[in-house]
Amino acid sequence: MPTMKIRGGDLDLVEYEFSPFSPGEKVNTLGIKKDRKLEPIEGKVRVTTPGRIHLTVLDMNRFAPNRPGGGGVGFALSIYCFAEVECTPGETVVDYSREPIVRHFAEVFKKTVGYSGGFRILVRDHEQKHVGLGSTGSVLVALATAMNEAVGSHLTKDEIRLLIGNNYVEETEDGRVTLGFETGVGPAAVTYGGMAVTGDELSLAYHHPFAEGKNVFVIIPDTTVSSSGREEFDLLMNRARNLDYQDRELKAYFILMDLIPALERGDLKKIGDVIWEIEFRGSKRAEVEHHGFLIYQHMSRLREAGLEFVGMSSVGPSIAVVTERPETEMAEILAPMGLKVAISTKVDNVGLKVEWIE
Repeated sequence: MPTMKIRGGDLDLVEYEFSPFSPGEKVNTLGIKKDRKLEPIEGKVRVTTPGRIHLTVLDMNRFAPNRPGGGGVGFALSIYCFAEVECTPGETVVDYSREPIVRHFAEVFKKTVGYSGGFRILVRDHEQKHVGLGSTGSVLVALATAMNEAVGSHLTKDEIRLLIGNNYVEETEDGRVTLGFETGVGPAAVTYGGMAVTGDELSLAYHHPFAEGKNVFVIIPDTTVSSSGREEFDLLMNRARNLDYQDRELKAYFILMDLIPALERGDLKKIGDVIWEIEFRGSKRAEVEHHGFLIYQHMSRLREAGLEFVGMSSVGPSIAVVTERPETEMAEILAPMGLKVAISTKVDNVGLKVEWIE
């Protein structure tokens, strides 16, 4: 794997070497105490989790592949992943297209709680990969929660979130894994539903129901720019860090003094105004510009059409619109722009769901 250069300014240049490893290596159990006896339960547990829209990181300078954090804001989306888990006496068997990620976290969980058996695991995601809708985080929350239920473990939801963030990986082409970026926003939003705000070190600062009953339309413009792998690293660790040096205090102020009060009173327009301001600030600006100024043009036209909430998710290119308007009216707005609704859904204000299916 290549060595990547991280530049935050003229006197801030470090190198980071990606070092792939086999699933099950480099496990961080966070020192969680195994103080209760496990009681594996017969049958199969299924956990369903929503997708997520990640609206912004607070400070790119506070996270890296070997340091989860940075803070951020996002909300849960009613598109779903699930994990089905059953305890077995033998080896762990995984049925999922991205097996190394699942297998790695299964080993993380087993070492953390002291489980010596195996699992039969079936995972399916929402099939919207690398467009900013958070399939990896949703899958890992579903998987971890299902394993926790299946073995009779007593990890809390917050312990699960922290385990995921501190063991977050992406797969490599040769079937190994490497440490990835994680702010904690996705797992927080999909665990609890609604809008979540995280601080540094994956701390859950705030969560609240959001846009109950409103429509969410996701538009995925065509782009020739990659939002994963080396391109994502170069974006997040260079220009985005430099811009956050300038704007991180302003973004934090917007969230604390404007966004949270607007969420408390259910003011969708004000929430949309705050998010729109953030689209032009710090690392969020770098993420949008990564796809060219056409993304800004699309979002500006949507705002000019009077839509209450418009924001690009994560490193894009997905644009999320939250509005009271129906899909027919949304289609009329998008048609002259050569765009269409890719996903028509709602905010999920419930979060993960657990059920025993056998």
